[in-house]
Amino acid sequence: MHRLIFPLSALLATPAAAQQADGMIAAGRATVGAWLAEAGHDHMSPVGMYLAADVVVKAVMISLAVASVLVWAVFIAKLVTLAAAKRRLRQNFARLERAGSLDAARAIFARRRGVLGSMVRAALSERERSGDASAAGIKERTESALSRIETGAARGMGVGTPILAITGSTAPFIGLFGTVWGIMNSFISIAETNTTNLAVVAPGIAEALLATAIGLVAAIPAVIFYNLLVRGIGGYRVMLGDAAALVQRTLSRDLDLAAHAAKTQPVTPLPQAAE
Repeated sequence: MHRLIFPLSALLATPAAAQQADGMIAAGRATVGAWLAEAGHDHMSPVGMYLAADVVVKAVMISLAVASVLVWAVFIAKLVTLAAAKRRLRQNFARLERAGSLDAARAIFARRRGVLGSMVRAALSERERSGDASAAGIKERTESALSRIETGAARGMGVGTPILAITGSTAPFIGLFGTVWGIMNSFISIAETNTTNLAVVAPGIAEALLATAIGLVAAIPAVIFYNLLVRGIGGYRVMLGDAAALVQRTLSRDLDLAAHAAKTQPVTPLPQAAE
């Protein structure tokens, strides 16, 4: 492998290869520049309408474009994170069920990441710290700790979704603001030129309507993605509740078995003192 990499790196390091790479980059830049110049000359293309728009309308379009990119980035990131969290939770759920007790699961979840591992460690810690306290008190305190872990995991999974909700609810109005501003400028230009020719009025109105179109492009996916993520996070909450219930059942079983073993343990008679 190294024998193949070294000749390739040496070949790319030659002046001819460097000049060829620079030429390809320059050609690509020239192509992009020519396309932008051509689009800019075409005033009815999206790029041409953006370049000819007012500063306020340009700011609205840029903000909506950034919001649209952010919506897609948040949705993809949360989708991957949610799928990974669900898969890890299902795997750890099966491991705890096979273990059957918290003592058997201690080694499995000692350093394993995930919400269920935190729940198991919290239950073991509470049982050890409680000592010979009543089983009812141990169960109550463990339930409180598991509830806090469950709530924190669900809240962490919901981070980022407000961006989708805000974009979905405000992007159409921001685009409408850009449209109203652009149409207002169009009417002002009509009054200044003292003409109602459609060829003069149409470009300004088209530029204004482009802001609303970009707002809808940002808002529609945001609303769809938000509903999908809310549904997915709701399913994840149900899985967290099932995991907490499994830890509570396992703890209750361990406490009952320990109490039963203490009751059935034979009592060793004390030796009688010699007369």
